[in-house]
Amino acid sequence: MDADGKTIEDRLAALGVTLPEAPAPAANYVPYVVSGLMVFISGQLPMVNGECPHRGQLGRDVDLEHGVEAARTCAVNILAQLKAACNGDLSKVVRCVRLGGFVAATPDFEQHPAVINGASDLIAEALGPEAGAHARAAVGVSSLPFGVPVEVEAVFEIVAA
Repeated sequence: MDADGKTIEDRLAALGVTLPEAPAPAANYVPYVVSGLMVFISGQLPMVNGECPHRGQLGRDVDLEHGVEAARTCAVNILAQLKAACNGDLSKVVRCVRLGGFVAATPDFEQHPAVINGASDLIAEALGPEAGAHARAAVGVSSLPFGVPVEVEAVFEIVAA
């Protein structure tokens, strides 16, 4: 519970967000690693029930609004992985330390930070203003796995077990 008396689960419910089962990795890696008090979440794609509603590059196939939506979906999947890493107990989360966002975009697209705000905003809303404040990178790339427009990775601090 935070200073305002709300849990991460309370905030997610107020936002109308239900966390899915943590998605399985798409290749030879693990979805998260817990090392000491840190949880490193592998890059999450904007998949909903195994499908990506938007594919392609920002600036060509995907508009800004749908890019932001895709980043938000990545954040939902990040939180699902975080919940799994915490054995189902999100009260163990101290704060989000860092998000790294990758945006598949045309060379002339310059709104990468606005796209990744979709993920940052959800993390801040879910964790609260202090615990949700994080360092971040928003990087443009020419393509991402499965033709998705956005991928986001994260690092969180948790309490000792």
